[in-house]
Amino acid sequence: MTAELTVHELIAKHRPTLDQALEAIRTRAYWSPHPEHPKAYGEHGSLDAAAGKAAFDALLGTRIDLGQPGTDDWTGGEVSPYGIELGVTYPHADVDTLLPAMRAGQRAWRDAGAEARAVVCLEILKRISDRTHEFAHAVMHTSGQAFMMAFQAGGPHAQDRGLEAVAYSYAEQVRTPDTAEWSKPQGKRDPLALTKTFTPVPRGVALVIGCNTFPTWNGYPGLFASLATGNAVLVKPHPRAVLPLALTVQVARQVLAEAGFDPNLVALTTEHPGEGIAKTLATRPEIKIIDYTGSTAFGDWLEANARQAQVYTEKAGVNTVLIESTGNYKGMLANLAFSLSLYSGQMCTTPQNLLIPRDGIRTDEGPKTYDEVVADIARAVDGLLGDDARANALLGAIVNPDVKARLEAAAGLGEVALASREIANPEFPGAVVRTPVIVKLDGAKPDDEAAYMSECFGPVSFAVAVDSAADAVELLRRTVRDKGAMTVGAYTVDADVERAVEEVCLEEAAQLSLNLVGGVYVNQTAAFSDFHGSGGNPAANAALCDGAFVANRFRVIEVRREA
Repeated sequence: MTAELTVHELIAKHRPTLDQALEAIRTRAYWSPHPEHPKAYGEHGSLDAAAGKAAFDALLGTRIDLGQPGTDDWTGGEVSPYGIELGVTYPHADVDTLLPAMRAGQRAWRDAGAEARAVVCLEILKRISDRTHEFAHAVMHTSGQAFMMAFQAGGPHAQDRGLEAVAYSYAEQVRTPDTAEWSKPQGKRDPLALTKTFTPVPRGVALVIGCNTFPTWNGYPGLFASLATGNAVLVKPHPRAVLPLALTVQVARQVLAEAGFDPNLVALTTEHPGEGIAKTLATRPEIKIIDYTGSTAFGDWLEANARQAQVYTEKAGVNTVLIESTGNYKGMLANLAFSLSLYSGQMCTTPQNLLIPRDGIRTDEGPKTYDEVVADIARAVDGLLGDDARANALLGAIVNPDVKARLEAAAGLGEVALASREIANPEFPGAVVRTPVIVKLDGAKPDDEAAYMSECFGPVSFAVAVDSAADAVELLRRTVRDKGAMTVGAYTVDADVERAVEEVCLEEAAQLSLNLVGGVYVNQTAAFSDFHGSGGNPAANAALCDGAFVANRFRVIEVRREA
């Protein structure tokens, strides 16, 4: 089968899905081609639960040889937060050999055009989707997410974000026509006439620096945005979460080869302990795009030092929920309890600071004092996690020792409203599972400010007493402006307070959720509809996903000829 026929088949197969994705990002309505329920898999070539678990088990203790040029060693050492040694080894690259090999395939990939690149990307995503059960175990045992979260967030939700990036990439590339006939009248003289061609060209090699907590969900937008816009992509996973991205690279290389393109357009490299290869790669002249999710310190370093590259960062922020009043007190408590508990607070969108007037709030159950509100939130969390089986399913495992240390230190920062407790996981005795801690702080005390104005990543929340709703609004503004926020939440039945909070978020560029009391939570976003981050405050310089996230990954080059 020729490469051309293969691409035509892929267009016939995936063009309807691409068109639906384009319509979804236009309307912002709910849509997803990737099923969220585990029982939806097992037909049409996809792995069911048993087959996916068996496929994951078969990976343990093996070497993933991607057939890449420049492999000079093998690395491994991942240990699941659930206590299992994965024993998988991966290629370590001699980048002086690998990077030129990656660039060699870019011309044919560029010349294939935006549609061909898009449908190849969609085929990669389809094959990953077929193995969602296998990927879910890989995400679970590298991130510490509970299985159902790893299945959904690491599977269909991550695939949705990848597809969303492809759709935005395609839309931006076809915004300019391939050709144009240009004619300028010259009065009595013959008009000036030119034929013009416009070609989207890649910037170069893109580098994806993976994160520990959401290797696929945070990795796929940049990977597929760069690939769909013509760039080769080098994936450098977090050392504790290599497996999900190694499998992704393996699938991508297979699809590229079958479609007649150079598989080296997507490659993987890992690092030896303490090697710090990300800094070395980030300043290589071949690297023209960098996608990074992680600490503020390294994100700031990338923005300051990777001057040759277009850098997209998602760093740290201090997410805030302002609680002024509510018309559904029980719904608010339940919603907040779930948001604070999900994945042990190890999400960049988890609320940290709960701003509550010290004189209390108005509710449908009558006035509640600050102490009552904090105690009721604590009881709601405790009730949600009172059953150990349900707690394990929500909390997952603590991803690394740093999170555990921050959790333990937080109890010494103020009065503890809800103490953290250990939970045993019968299936995985080696898992470190902890419930959240809630600490009461005073917004008027400078000593307390040092705590609540710093990100404390993990299952730690601060109930910050403020003098008034107006003070809460101003503290919210200062927090977003100075520290950044991926999410902001607010509960109020007062129209003036609602307008004030909304204005802060518009002026400081923060995504806002108002009065959530049902099954939608402030720390969750839906691809094709919700923007993750804004790119307008210190927490991130990009949003997932919008036109700005993809448009600067390529440039349009024009060739003019006399007509």
